[in-house]
Amino acid sequence: MTDKTILVTGGAGYIGSHVVRQLGGLGENIVVLDDLSTGFRRAVLHGELVVGNTGDVACLDKIFERFDVDTIMHFAARTIVPESVADPLRYYGNNTCATRMLLERAANAGVEHFVFSSTAAVYGIPEGGVAAETTPTEPINPYGLSKLMSEWMLRDLAAVSPLRHVTLRYFNVAGSDPEGRIGQSTPNATLLTKVACEAVVGKRESVSIFGTDYPTPDGTGVRDYIHVEDLADAHIKALCYLRDGGASTTLNCGYGHGYSVREVLNMVEQVAGCRLNVIEADRRDGDPPTLIAQAARIRETLGWEPALDDLEAIVASALNWEQRLAEDSWAA
Repeated sequence: MTDKTILVTGGAGYIGSHVVRQLGGLGENIVVLDDLSTGFRRAVLHGELVVGNTGDVACLDKIFERFDVDTIMHFAARTIVPESVADPLRYYGNNTCATRMLLERAANAGVEHFVFSSTAAVYGIPEGGVAAETTPTEPINPYGLSKLMSEWMLRDLAAVSPLRHVTLRYFNVAGSDPEGRIGQSTPNATLLTKVACEAVVGKRESVSIFGTDYPTPDGTGVRDYIHVEDLADAHIKALCYLRDGGASTTLNCGYGHGYSVREVLNMVEQVAGCRLNVIEADRRDGDPPTLIAQAARIRETLGWEPALDDLEAIVASALNWEQRLAEDSWAA
């Protein structure tokens, strides 16, 4: 820990708020920048919240004037793939252009460390369904491309400045804080575990399986699901790595194995003790049959060891949070 400040963009959102909670528990100085379009004030459990947009230069300059920021953790982004296809310029503006402005102001302020929230969507549909950090990046939608372009900007800036970065490519993030303090609260979310748990508590009438004829053991898509708490811990490890002088690097964030859609839904039914209304639908364009991380590099580089690599634990935490939302309107 240092006396410097960590700027967390998008820190009122799902993943960012879990990282802020862990940072705060370590006694770090934090300032959160979030426009609250998909985030929530109540999710920011530590630090000071500044309501504003990451692409707003005046807002960024005020933050850098007030706080001695040496690290940025950048989560602020739009993340819905179908939405990116329907409105690509919104994604290039909000994700790529805003990141460009953030990097410019960070460089001017002498920021030394940058942890970037990227995505496995940069790989597109990798051959064999398994992606390593060396797998060609061939995104098939504007969301993935908007993140990849941000990766390129960060890489190129780090090559000509003192700034060093860790880019973390997330696979399928799921679950919530096991103690029920914060969780996935975004309305109309598309994440499978969130959707299924909403169906359990009556917020949705059904859950859809998009594609039942994939070349997988049960015909449904297989994904690498990582608990949000383990993902947040990877950010803490990335911060320690940079503070210890680690070189810029890009790392997959996944467990290295996957579960099918049916396996996830079966686990939700098992944990909830009820049956889901499951509707089988056609495949969606661009969905790979399997997408799993090769995840050795993050363990070797950061010394990261996941603590919640268990589908039942993931589902139980997600359902616990959904039940809280249903009871007290936390996100209202």
